Amino acid sequence: MTTILIAGVAVIDFVFSVDHMPRLPEKYRARDAAIVGGGCAANAAVAVARQGGTARLASRLGRDRVGDMIIADLEDEGVDCSLCRRFEGGRSSFSSVFVDTGGDRQIVNFRDETISFDAQWLDQIVPNEFDAVLADTRWPEGASSVLTAARNNSRPGVLDAEAPLRGSEEAIRLASHVAFSAQGLRDFTGQEDLQAGLTAAADQTEAWLCVTDGEAGVAWLDDGAFATFPAFEVNAVDTLGAGDVWHGAFALGLGEGQTETEAIRFASAVAAIKCTRFGGRSGVPDRQETEAFLKEFK
Repeated sequence: MTTILIAGVAVIDFVFSVDHMPRLPEKYRARDAAIVGGGCAANAAVAVARQGGTARLASRLGRDRVGDMIIADLEDEGVDCSLCRRFEGGRSSFSSVFVDTGGDRQIVNFRDETISFDAQWLDQIVPNEFDAVLADTRWPEGASSVLTAARNNSRPGVLDAEAPLRGSEEAIRLASHVAFSAQGLRDFTGQEDLQAGLTAAADQTEAWLCVTDGEAGVAWLDDGAFATFPAFEVNAVDTLGAGDVWHGAFALGLGEGQTETEAIRFASAVAAIKCTRFGGRSGVPDRQETEAFLKEFK
C-alpha cells in the first residue's frame, strides 16, 4: 500500500449541531452532537487510511485522558501512531465545535503551549520508507523534519499551509508542494485576491502552489498560468475537517503517482462527500465510495 508520513496536530472535537451560531451569553440546545477525533494532521491521516493508504502520524500529545482518546480513535482507524510522542504533565488539545444548518462551523480550541515544539526526537526516528509526506503549520518544527526526509528521499512533500504561517518559513522552503488555505495565502502574501496571492507566493518559493477555497474550489499555478477546479456541488451538512481531509487525499494521490490535477480532483471528491455528513472526520468516505462518486461526475 502507498505510505504517507504525516506530521502535525491531533485533537479531540466536541461537535454540536445548532440552528444558529451562539452569539449571546446564554444556554443553547444542540440538535445533535458527536465526540470525534480532529486536528489537521490527524484528520488527514484518517482520510489516507480510509482511502486505502498506510498513514503514519507524528504528533505531540499529553500523557492524559484526552491523549488516550486521540490515540485510541486513530488506531481504531488503522493509523500508525508509533511516531507520536506523549509528554508527562502535558495536556492534549481539544476543541468545542458548533456546526449550523448551513454546514458552517465555529471552533474554540485549547492547545497546551507548554508542550515542547522541538522536533529533534523526531529527526532521530523519522523513517525513510514512504511514498509522500504531509505536514501542517501547527507544528513547524515537525513539518521541517518530515519535509527534509521527503526531500532527501526524492518524494513529494506537501505542506498544509494554514494561517498563521509565521515560523513556518523553513517548512515552506523545504516543501515540494504548498497547498494554502485562502486564509493562509492571504496571511503569507498580504494579497486579498487569490490569483495575485499565488503569483506573489511563487516569488518566494520554488514549490508547486495551490489554494483551497471551500465551495469556490481549488486554484493553482500551471507553468505560471492560473488554473481552477470547481468544487463538486453537494448538499453541505458539515464542513468541519474538509480542508484537512482534502490535504490527506491530495498527498495520497501524489504518493500513488497521480498528477497534481488528478490529485486535486480526487481530493476534492473525498472532501465533498465528507461535507454531506455530520460529525467531522467521521464522515470521511472509503475508496469505493470515492470512486463511485467520481464516476458519477465524469
